[in-house]
Amino acid sequence: MAAMHEAATLSNQLLIAMPNQRDPNFARGVALVCQHGEDGAMGIMINRLSDYRLGDVLAQMNLRSELRDVIDAPVLIGGPVQPERGFVLHTPHGEWDSSFRISDEVSVTTSRDILAAIAVGRGPEHAIVALGYSGWSPGQIEHELRENAWLTAPASTSVLFETPLDERWQASAALVGVNLAQISPYAGNA
Repeated sequence: MAAMHEAATLSNQLLIAMPNQRDPNFARGVALVCQHGEDGAMGIMINRLSDYRLGDVLAQMNLRSELRDVIDAPVLIGGPVQPERGFVLHTPHGEWDSSFRISDEVSVTTSRDILAAIAVGRGPEHAIVALGYSGWSPGQIEHELRENAWLTAPASTSVLFETPLDERWQASAALVGVNLAQISPYAGNA
């Protein structure tokens, strides 16, 4: 039963890559854990810029926007799994198809209707569009935490939606009083 209790606590948490993280997909990365349970975990990276802008993604979906801030909005790399699939992390606003409530403050939606609303300026107040997601098999996150690959912090809407991308790694760790610049990239046990 302890594993289930531990698993439940990781939803709506930020996973912050420790300096010793060797996987290039996650080095200096921060992921919001959207779901975590017996079947493993799913999260969205919140600090990896893709080569795409939202206007590119909308065009691929045969949607158009006349709004410059929408067209030029960055699209993130959510993770290495299903990189062709779009995910929108957003503040709960409106009723979107295929929406999953992560917390009282944040939901994730995979449906076209939210992008159509964003294109015309009727989307949620805050939104992050990401391609792909990060996935962990059952017990994998717990193992990686024991190996000191990740630090966890409660999700913060200010980090998610207001902090510049290049500051999110340090800002996420600061939520729990950690300065990553002071941590050696070499792991070891005393």
